[in-house]
Amino acid sequence: MGSPTRVGNIRKPKEKMRFVATAFVAILFGFFLGVSFPTISLTKMNLPSSLLPSIDLSYIEDKYSGFSTQALVNAWSSLKSNRDISVKYIPNDAKIWVPTNPPGAERLPPGIVESESDLYLRRLWGLPSEDLTIKPKYLVTFTVGLAQKQNINAAVKKFSENFTIVLFHYDGRTSEWDEFEWSKRAIHVSIRKQTKWWYAKRFLHPDIVASYEYIFIWDEDLGVEHFNAEEYIKLVRKHGLEISQPGLEPNNGLTWQMTKRRGHSEVHMQTEEKPGWCNDPHLPPCAAFVEIMAPVFSRDAWRCVWHMIQNDLVHGWGLDFALRRCVEPAHEKIGVVDAQWIVHQGVPSLGNQVNPSFLP
Repeated sequence: MGSPTRVGNIRKPKEKMRFVATAFVAILFGFFLGVSFPTISLTKMNLPSSLLPSIDLSYIEDKYSGFSTQALVNAWSSLKSNRDISVKYIPNDAKIWVPTNPPGAERLPPGIVESESDLYLRRLWGLPSEDLTIKPKYLVTFTVGLAQKQNINAAVKKFSENFTIVLFHYDGRTSEWDEFEWSKRAIHVSIRKQTKWWYAKRFLHPDIVASYEYIFIWDEDLGVEHFNAEEYIKLVRKHGLEISQPGLEPNNGLTWQMTKRRGHSEVHMQTEEKPGWCNDPHLPPCAAFVEIMAPVFSRDAWRCVWHMIQNDLVHGWGLDFALRRCVEPAHEKIGVVDAQWIVHQGVPSLGNQVNPSFLP
């Protein structure tokens, strides 16, 4: 008779093989069963909000040192995109990084980034969407002292409600302007003894004035009897000027022929100067040139010019020769508008501020 021990030894390998085969079939069945289920949306399962935060990725990282927290987050993100799993909860330790955001804002979701601003005045109550009955499209700034109050009043009246008005006060006196109704809607900035280029560099950053199509940066001593701002804008657009100025009255001691008004043209972009002044007819002062008393910049041109203005620039002398670097071709994009012209009165009121006896 056979040995019982021998029979038992023969049966055990068969039982093991049967167990292995059964386990393999179960695993295979489970895999195909899992693949066949539709995508699960965790946001539709109404799980308690306290459940997901309880997952501690740092614990997993400590237990399985071969995997980093970032790797797990990346794997989860990949799974979410590939399997269309909708999860709105972001763990506290997850980091946002959007390189296309402005510098310094990479950690913010793109939907809340507001990279530009404006100078529109806002109410203290009500819906923000109802704050503005009209949204100004253009900006005009004057750097002023109280002595030129009446002249500025006449100038402001030449600018429609399409313009935001900004007054930079170099003498520190602002309340005296309240006698004018328009002054109550204007923006007043007051720092003593500073020029318009100092103000422009610090208060007219391109991202602050990005809402405005054209920016006028004007002196206070300009006669505007023959000027209309809306008509000026029409001519600038018509002739494609990125940097411009109104023509100057030819009877008031001009320095440059380029800015002299021509009586029978809308605009001009070139001129002839004294012999030897222009080595190239397409370069200043025979072309690509305006003076700094009443320049007008398009939004794009101002973005370049602002970056060119140095922090220690005072009166702006020499800036007029450099403006051409901000548009191309400069001799076609910089010009003088003859049909809308002004008078430069040449009042040295800002210059008087260097003398303490002129201060109130």
